[in-house]
Amino acid sequence: MRKLLSAIPTRNGRDNFLQHDQINGDTSPILVVDTAFDLATIPVIGVLLLLSLISLSFIFHLRLRSRGACRLREFNNLWTIRVLLVFFISHWAINEIIRLPFFRRRYFFPFLPTLTLWQQDDLCKLHVVFSLGFTEPGFLIALFFLISESIKKQNRSEMRTFLWVLLMCLPTFILQTIVVFSIPQLPSMMTRSSFLSVDDGGNKSMTCTYPLLSSMVFGAFGVVYSVGLLISCWRVCSLVINKKMKLRIKVLGWTVMMSLLVESLLLLGVVGFGKPESMWYGGALLGMFVSVAVCGGVAEIVLVIKPIVEALVVAGDNNCQWNPVLRYLHPVEDRIT
Repeated sequence: MRKLLSAIPTRNGRDNFLQHDQINGDTSPILVVDTAFDLATIPVIGVLLLLSLISLSFIFHLRLRSRGACRLREFNNLWTIRVLLVFFISHWAINEIIRLPFFRRRYFFPFLPTLTLWQQDDLCKLHVVFSLGFTEPGFLIALFFLISESIKKQNRSEMRTFLWVLLMCLPTFILQTIVVFSIPQLPSMMTRSSFLSVDDGGNKSMTCTYPLLSSMVFGAFGVVYSVGLLISCWRVCSLVINKKMKLRIKVLGWTVMMSLLVESLLLLGVVGFGKPESMWYGGALLGMFVSVAVCGGVAEIVLVIKPIVEALVVAGDNNCQWNPVLRYLHPVEDRIT
């Protein structure tokens, strides 16, 4: 990590400190204390990571079972996209830990005591790029691909599908990288990815936030994505006969669109124009995080766990000892495709 941050050009001594003040617009450090909003984020991350671990267990269990069950091979064609979906969601959750001030001060900075304020600011920029430019758009694109491919009679090859999803993530990743690292000097409200803060002990550090310009870019992505997702969900619901599957797709679609709406409003509104020292600011960050976490959790349940459980039941896996929950599930009459 230190080598990665040191590769970015920096300034030394007093010029380094002044440059941070000029970039972030901070004339004095802001007192940052451990709030209930930050502490409440940890259990949400733990639940999401646990759900991701369960999803991976189901995916690879189905992968092993499909080798000896012909009825499962067709359903298992999209296993790589399901792995990508879980990968993006879990890495988004881990990346959000870096943003938490108390985690950075207590568990991260003690292992990297030589990080300068400039390098801490670069770390916050990396967080913004990976969060708004790669991991979150990545799991949204994988989600969209799983929904749209579910109604096709013939799916693409696994490697081609894998590369296609990654390729679709590149535009937002490149654009966020340009916005965060290469944009010309603009007002601090538009470009700052961190602000100078001080804890109760008087230790100064850079606390991560989201630049307004990056939030606007992500908001534009959310608008385009919501339109495409709405069309895809409408096509799936018009072709699927199973009422339960229709309901799941509708719930998933509305959850994703409401999550993007809440996140975009909080990013552009409170986070973009709010004061970092206010309680409303911490509440907005928590609300934004919870909205995305709920979206990721619902996606894993609807697109990974529930379909795999039903596929195993349909394939006659009721007596499987690997998961005792299956013995209480009744076989579904409709074949999962």
